[in-house]
Amino acid sequence: MKLGLVFGYWGAQPHPTFVPLSQEAERLGFDSVWVAESWGNDAFTYAAWIAAHTTTIKIGTGVVQLAARTPTATAMAAMTLDHLSQGRVILGLGVSGPQVVEGWYGRPSNKPLARTREYVDIIRKALKRDGPLVNDGEFYPLPYRGEGSVGLGKPLKIMTHPLRDSIPIFLGAEGPKNVAQTVEIADGWLPLYYSPYRPEVYADQLRGMKPGFEIASLVHVNVTDDVSAALWPVKATLGFYIGGMGAKGQNYHTKLMARMGFEEEAYKIQDLFFAGKRDEAIAAVPEAFADEISIVGPPSRIKQRIEAWRSSAVTTLLVSARDAEKLKELRDLVVD
Repeated sequence: MKLGLVFGYWGAQPHPTFVPLSQEAERLGFDSVWVAESWGNDAFTYAAWIAAHTTTIKIGTGVVQLAARTPTATAMAAMTLDHLSQGRVILGLGVSGPQVVEGWYGRPSNKPLARTREYVDIIRKALKRDGPLVNDGEFYPLPYRGEGSVGLGKPLKIMTHPLRDSIPIFLGAEGPKNVAQTVEIADGWLPLYYSPYRPEVYADQLRGMKPGFEIASLVHVNVTDDVSAALWPVKATLGFYIGGMGAKGQNYHTKLMARMGFEEEAYKIQDLFFAGKRDEAIAAVPEAFADEISIVGPPSRIKQRIEAWRSSAVTTLLVSARDAEKLKELRDLVVD
């Protein structure tokens, strides 16, 4: 089981310790460090700053949002970062929800699976440099000949030679069809919620995994004697994502919780959140669900529950920490 340190995206300001924590994670043997974007900081600049202050740890974007850039712009950024980090990039991509895609980026949010497939295909072709890049797809035609075109575009080949012609691509995916496509076209999967106690939820989608396919799962780890108190921040996050991250009928997180055996509770959380009862929505998150996707408790309980993760398809646990002591504690508990 590998460990990755995850920072996520910023709030109002960057956390002042993200560079020294990245350096400490590298010293402790963590495999990777992950950054994200939402509608604040961008992921590539964030990742580049960490890469500049480390030497061996892999740098993952978890995730770069598709709507934020054309696939060729993403290929350029990933290639640039891969050169500057000497081949340490993991390119994590995700569609995001329609509120962000259409509300912040001003892009259409339809056909996310087909859009993702075309996006990934263009990135792979761009990095291969087998010839001038041409794409006849529905979403990112190259050259562009549509409305407003002056007709002067021509196929181009990325000017800089990539350090690696196949940067690993991980996809954030939740729906069954999306996960199945991820297994087909990507090098790894970034599940938001994963329960090692319910392997049947994704058994069909993961059946076709290629050798070397990675699953890097976000998991809350907290060493404490008070399990309920440790699960409260997990419940708070779940209440926000399941209740308010999306619209009714169009919230991937709500649907995922329902598929994981908590359907009644999932839609109750959403109803409470949309009614403005956020505290009640958080309280309605079942502790059992929060516990399944977390690793909390005293050391003896944590070591016991980690075994379920070791027996699962997950290859990397993505954990968060705010100080070096917590990083070492997590390393000592998780790594044999």
